[in-house]
Amino acid sequence: MSMLLRSRIAPTPSGYLHIGNAFNFVFTWLWVRKKGGKLRLRIDDRDTVRSKPEFIEDIFRTLDWLGLDWDEGPQTPDEQESTYSQARRGERYDEVVEALIKSGKVFACQCSRKVIQAHSCDCLARNLPLNYPDTALRVVTPLEPVVVQDLQAGQVAVTLNTEMKDFVIRRRDGITAYQLFSLIDDIDFGINLIIRGEDLLSSTAAQLYLASLMSDTGFEKTQFYHHMLVYDEQHNKLSKSAGSLSLKTMREQGVSKEKFYLQLSGMMGLKHPGNSLHELLTLPDALNFI
Repeated sequence: MSMLLRSRIAPTPSGYLHIGNAFNFVFTWLWVRKKGGKLRLRIDDRDTVRSKPEFIEDIFRTLDWLGLDWDEGPQTPDEQESTYSQARRGERYDEVVEALIKSGKVFACQCSRKVIQAHSCDCLARNLPLNYPDTALRVVTPLEPVVVQDLQAGQVAVTLNTEMKDFVIRRRDGITAYQLFSLIDDIDFGINLIIRGEDLLSSTAAQLYLASLMSDTGFEKTQFYHHMLVYDEQHNKLSKSAGSLSLKTMREQGVSKEKFYLQLSGMMGLKHPGNSLHELLTLPDALNFI
């Protein structure tokens, strides 16, 4: 008997969602529904500074507008806050940080990312106490490449020591960093298919490396698909922080869901575009590589 496919959509409530987010959500939803799997909504609200209630509200409004459903996770903003917020998983995240410390690969650091990338940091040699004030915890990245098995591109070697040298696992403010909390949640909730943008290939490599430092997580068996990115008219990557056109604005400007799905069909390279989620699900060439 084959293993049940389990995937997730994991928006971050740090801004209003844009068409690139919708592309990922719909792409993932189609994949899971075509395979008869389970889909989880995970809202990455661990960054309590950037996470805002209005952005969480926008996530639910956008998913409703797109017509997407999911099998696990919060169904309302209130349920996200009361039951599913990552702020409630702090002890679990800290537990894994302590386990990683025992691997001998974690060190305290006071340097910025720029200093790290310039190979000018001497914090590892200084052997600062891990509870030293105003320090982040970083993991020593390997010199040898981490191999990511991608369902589209095949084997891709990522040299973390170049791409994400000694990346942070716990920030100066004590909050667990994305690379680690995302990994822990995927492990704990049994996610075995992760679909994300190609710009997150190095994140996949970082999480595979972290998992290798942990005991028997099974994460190495996870399937990964890194899809193309969506760009604006100036060929800039869409970004909430850069103020890219939000889906909220598009809805307020009267863009219909039908027109939006036709646009999305073009982005997916479909020969027969669909003007609804149902049409995309039933089109013969929609995700025919699955």
